[in-house]
Amino acid sequence: MTIGPVQLLVLGFSDPDFHGQIKAELDRLRESDTIRLIDVALVSKDADGNITRLRGTNLSTEESEEFGATVGALIGLGAAGEEGAVAGAEIGAAAAEDGEVLPDDVWYIEDALGDSEAAAVALIEHRWAIGLREAVHSAGGFHLADAWVHPLDLVAIGLISAEEANEQIYSQT
Repeated sequence: MTIGPVQLLVLGFSDPDFHGQIKAELDRLRESDTIRLIDVALVSKDADGNITRLRGTNLSTEESEEFGATVGALIGLGAAGEEGAVAGAEIGAAAAEDGEVLPDDVWYIEDALGDSEAAAVALIEHRWAIGLREAVHSAGGFHLADAWVHPLDLVAIGLISAEEANEQIYSQT
């Protein structure tokens, strides 16, 4: 199985009002093979403090075991070389048999929630990037770094630029 880049995404919701819109969008992205939801854990706490927990995945049992084996092998390789990779693959496949990749103790996030709040922890595979990664690799390229640029990052750049422009204006007068 070829695995695309995987993103760990943690989202919070104040006064959540879920009507299936997020699931519909995730389904649309999955159907177009843009992303694959490896595992998601959703915890919500209502106004009375009652907790609801949900889990989900787009992986079949076989895919989940294969994904777990790959992750386990990579961790094992780093920990103990080739022997560790073999042991890690076995442990990873067994751990993912239930279709869940995130650890069971992910539910600790419920402790951080206030009443009428929710949180989701998701592992999302970016399937769209597989071809790009292979093209970069075949051209002799390699990964140096990555980061997500958020709208507030752009606002911060604008603020810094404005401050620098003001400093230039004042230094010329």
